[in-house]
Amino acid sequence: MSKEVHLFRVAELNVRIEIADADVNSISLLKSFEPFRVDSHEGEEVFLTFIVDDTTQPIEKSRRKRIRSFETGNGYTIVDCVDDGGYQFIIKDLQSYECGLLVTNSNFSICRCALNGNFDMRRFGVNNAMMLAFAFAGSFRHALLVHASLVRYDGYGYAFIAKSGTGKSTQVSMWLRHIPGCDLMNDDNPVIRIIDGQAWIYGSPWSGKTPCYRNIKARLGAVTRIDRAPANSIDKLQALEAFASFLPSCSSMKWDGVIYNNICDAVTEVVETTGIYTLHCLPNKEAAEVCFNAITKH
Repeated sequence: MSKEVHLFRVAELNVRIEIADADVNSISLLKSFEPFRVDSHEGEEVFLTFIVDDTTQPIEKSRRKRIRSFETGNGYTIVDCVDDGGYQFIIKDLQSYECGLLVTNSNFSICRCALNGNFDMRRFGVNNAMMLAFAFAGSFRHALLVHASLVRYDGYGYAFIAKSGTGKSTQVSMWLRHIPGCDLMNDDNPVIRIIDGQAWIYGSPWSGKTPCYRNIKARLGAVTRIDRAPANSIDKLQALEAFASFLPSCSSMKWDGVIYNNICDAVTEVVETTGIYTLHCLPNKEAAEVCFNAITKH
C-alpha cells in the first residue's frame, strides 16, 4: 500500500500527516493546510501524528463506553472512551452520513482516521477529525483552539467570541471597514498559545465559511464577547467573569479530567495576561470605534 507523508507547522507546533492508499485519499482533502507546509521539522518533536488509513477499524464494543453524542453546527459527532484511555469519534455530516472514524491515544499525539463516501464527505470527515485531534493534543502544549473571529492591528490580534450567528464576523467586518490598518487573521478557529507567560494568537487551517488560512501570529491584545444591544458600550470583565465568558469558546472535553484541567489552566493564563471584554453593540461603525478605543490601550 502506498503512503504519502506531509509535514506542517501550525501555531508553531509540528504536525505530521500520513496518508495511506493515496489513490483514494490525498492531501487535496486538506487544502487549507498548504500555507502551513514545511520541508522538515529540523529534528524538533512532532506533537501530532495524524494517519489517514481507511483500513482503520472501530474499537470492539466491549472495549469502549459511550460518552456522548453532540451537534457541532455542521454535523454530529459520537464519542466513546476506550479502555486504554484513548477515544473513538464517529463524525457525521448534516445528513447523518458517517464521513469519518477517528481513533486516538490518550493524549491525542497519535490519531488514526478512516474516511468514507465521496470527496466532499471525505473532506468533511478529515477536516473535522483534524480539528478534534489538534485541539486536544494542543491542550498538552498550553494551546487553545478558539471559536472566534480574529483581526490584527498594530501587531496585536483581537479575538471576537460569541454564539454562532450573534455577530463575531460582523464586528470584525466593521473593524476592517472603519479602522485603518486592520487585517483579517482568521474567521472561525484561531489558536492561542501561552509561551513564557505571554499569550500569542495564530491563524489556522480552520476558518469556517471564510477562506482565511494564514500562517501568521500576533500578541493577543484582547478577547471580546459580542452581545447584541440597542446601544453601544463595553465592559472590561473581572477575573471570574472573564474566565466564565471565555471558557465556552474554547474546544474542550469536560469528561476527560486531564485535558479539561489543561484547558482550564490555559484559559486562566489568558485571563491573567489579557483583557477580556463584553461589547454590547449594534452592527455599526460606532460599535467598532467604541470597542477599538477601549481594547487597544496597551
